[in-house]
Amino acid sequence: MPAGGPTGGHVLRRALGDQRRRIAGASLLGMAHQACEALVPVVIGLVIDEAVATGSSGALLRWLLVLAGLFLVLSTCYRNSARLTEGAGEGAAHRIRQDLAARVLDPRGGADSGRLPGALTAVATGDARRVGSVASALTYGLSAIAGLVISAVALLRISVPLGLLVLLGVPPLLWIGHLISRPLERRSEAEQEHAAHASGVAADLVAGLRVLKGIGAESAAVSRYRRTSRSSLSAALRAAGSRAWHDGAILALTGIFIAVIGLVGAHLAMRGTISVGELVAAVGLAQYLLGPFQLLTFVNGEFAQGRASADRIAGILASPPAVVAGAAPLPDPVVGRLRLRGVTQGALRGVDLDIAPGGLVGVVTRDPAAANDLLLCLGRELDPSEGTVELDGVPLTDLDPDDVRRAILVAHHDADLFEDSLLANVRAGADTEGADMSRALAASAADDVAQALPEGVDTVLTERGRSLSGGQRQRVALARALAADPPVLVVHDPTTAVDTVTEARIAARLRDLRRGRTTVLVTTSPALLAGTDVVIMLDNGRVAARGSHPELAGAHATYRAAVLA
Repeated sequence: MPAGGPTGGHVLRRALGDQRRRIAGASLLGMAHQACEALVPVVIGLVIDEAVATGSSGALLRWLLVLAGLFLVLSTCYRNSARLTEGAGEGAAHRIRQDLAARVLDPRGGADSGRLPGALTAVATGDARRVGSVASALTYGLSAIAGLVISAVALLRISVPLGLLVLLGVPPLLWIGHLISRPLERRSEAEQEHAAHASGVAADLVAGLRVLKGIGAESAAVSRYRRTSRSSLSAALRAAGSRAWHDGAILALTGIFIAVIGLVGAHLAMRGTISVGELVAAVGLAQYLLGPFQLLTFVNGEFAQGRASADRIAGILASPPAVVAGAAPLPDPVVGRLRLRGVTQGALRGVDLDIAPGGLVGVVTRDPAAANDLLLCLGRELDPSEGTVELDGVPLTDLDPDDVRRAILVAHHDADLFEDSLLANVRAGADTEGADMSRALAASAADDVAQALPEGVDTVLTERGRSLSGGQRQRVALARALAADPPVLVVHDPTTAVDTVTEARIAARLRDLRRGRTTVLVTTSPALLAGTDVVIMLDNGRVAARGSHPELAGAHATYRAAVLA
């Protein structure tokens, strides 16, 4: 975690601070509710001393009306306090989810580094909910403390020893509870860590289910998930055991404490120091104290788990960005000249490229890692460890990542579709809602896909477009990239699942649609490469050859092996 980044404490304070009005309102109502609860046994004691013992009907009626009023206020305060309390918890969790989403979607990236997508989802759901629960628990805690204070005052009026017993005994009891909660905090953090990892593995397996079935790796995948799930289950059981031990230990301590209060009260009554009504009130208050103590036990456990979750959330919020935003303005207009000078990153080794504006350029590499690193550098998802990438003479490191991606659109091979209509998926790449998508649909041959669907372009696709075949998904994804019409478009293997006839048609239409705008095709498709102005061959992370597709196919053995094999 970088210096100065948010910590778990910052996350908790932010969550509580955002909901301070709801927490304050809920706490005041909760305190009123607890005050009325504490006063009920006191009033019952007064009924015994002033009405039952004296036989006064007027006193009996008067105190019964007071008791009814207490219950009316008690129930009203409880309902409204519960509403505000739940609102504070949900509001705090929602704000945390917004912060996490903003960090994950930050153009500078870095939040997903070393984390599976499913793990991020688990943090944004389970951990955010637990931190939100702290906001709810705080109001319960303040209400419980108010109940303890009011009970102590009432007991002091009945008997100074009883009141002092409560006032002096509660702080050590709370401190012991804090010590007991430490193992629960540690095991809760481990539980959430294992649960997040299990969610990430599950999401990965579901995303690659077709591939796993295709290569017959279902049993290996099931074994992997079974091991991960068992590890998560073991962590959850350890955390549950800690919670049970924590709650049981606290309950035993509070039970002993309340029993001591009852015994002291009984002793004082036997000596005649307090009346029968006061004894009843003292015993009633002792029984009432079980409620606030149970609340404090619950609050202590919620804080222990919330602190563990807050630390995990802080780890994501404090993750360093993958790239740093520059302050230079984007060239206006963007002509589309790309230059790479000595770019070294991952599998790339000192790559020098000069792509003229408006050109249709093919890039071929047999190493998928080199293709991926090139895409990451062009889309400024990573900055090269050495060398520079320039757009119209301006280094990408001098530009804001958002500006770079408005000018250079990198369409990755594994682009996902959304659970929406085909047309909405294509329009997702356009600047305006009413833009004409017909040219993009035709150029990508996605119009044929629409014709085969029951409701044409208005047909709603299932999650990630799984209702379409692999080739159909590729065509729709390509249409979305073309609809964006960026000054520079970089496309990675857009037709690997498309038949050769359709692929040839896409190659011809793509050139016409992108005429005058820079287009880079990172592919080994002969049909697409045949329509390019120039092809650049990368071998061992370096530029090995440059020329037209026919020239390289005839003169370069490595190129033939990569493209025609």
